[in-house]
Amino acid sequence: METLLSTIHYWLVDHPAISQYEWKEGETLGASPLFAAVTAISYLSVTLFLHRFAVLPALSSAALRRAAAVHSMILCLLSLSMAVGGTLATLRQMPAIHGWRWVVCFPAAATLPRGPVFFWAHVSYFSKILEFVDTLLILLSGSRSRRLSFLHVFHHGGVVVVCYIALSTAQTLIPVALVTNAAVHVLMYAYYFLSALGHRPRWKKLVTNCQIIQFVFGFMISGLMLYYHLTGSGCSGIWAWTFNIVFVALLLTMFLDFHSSNYSSKKRKDHDN
Repeated sequence: METLLSTIHYWLVDHPAISQYEWKEGETLGASPLFAAVTAISYLSVTLFLHRFAVLPALSSAALRRAAAVHSMILCLLSLSMAVGGTLATLRQMPAIHGWRWVVCFPAAATLPRGPVFFWAHVSYFSKILEFVDTLLILLSGSRSRRLSFLHVFHHGGVVVVCYIALSTAQTLIPVALVTNAAVHVLMYAYYFLSALGHRPRWKKLVTNCQIIQFVFGFMISGLMLYYHLTGSGCSGIWAWTFNIVFVALLLTMFLDFHSSNYSSKKRKDHDN
């Protein structure tokens, strides 16, 4: 058992490519504002075009389910790796002098985007591009007008920019955002995987609730971060956090509206019946 844990720790934290990782603007893959901007704009433009003109043929139900199952399985396992790797990396990289405060507030004058925590944040950044396949699968289905919502497109397009800004500025709260987001995505893609196999779980609402809880928790932990920022020497990437928190606030508003529209109306219908 100890050997297994040591092996996991090596491949998720101690491997040289991970432990010695460093984000270098303009050198590391994807480490430029142009890359992030072009990626987000291309996603939005292509999605709008394909949705508006419906040039893609609809896949058969069987082919769509197989593609969705493979895609969901990959992202579920990748999210699990990010959740575990991000947790172990945080424990590994957290300096003794700052302790758990470092998790909430990177020291403004002494934090560079290097080490295993930022490696996994970079993996998360690219996983958001892989998630564009979610949109492609919707466009290839026969229910594109019903399922392709503004919330879906806004979320997928905007989160790439958010991840880039967080990495490039060594934004404080990255460990918290990384682990909580990856954990929620494990649950979400497990649901999608089982649904694609024809075993739709009964906990669809739980997925939405966990996403909302994630956003609310982000606001709560941000309050603690602001306390550290205002009473100490400052937290790294505070302006990037400001952009991030506005994006999260918009997402939370739309998720709450989605929750109300989908589950409250269903509850009333069930009650009337």
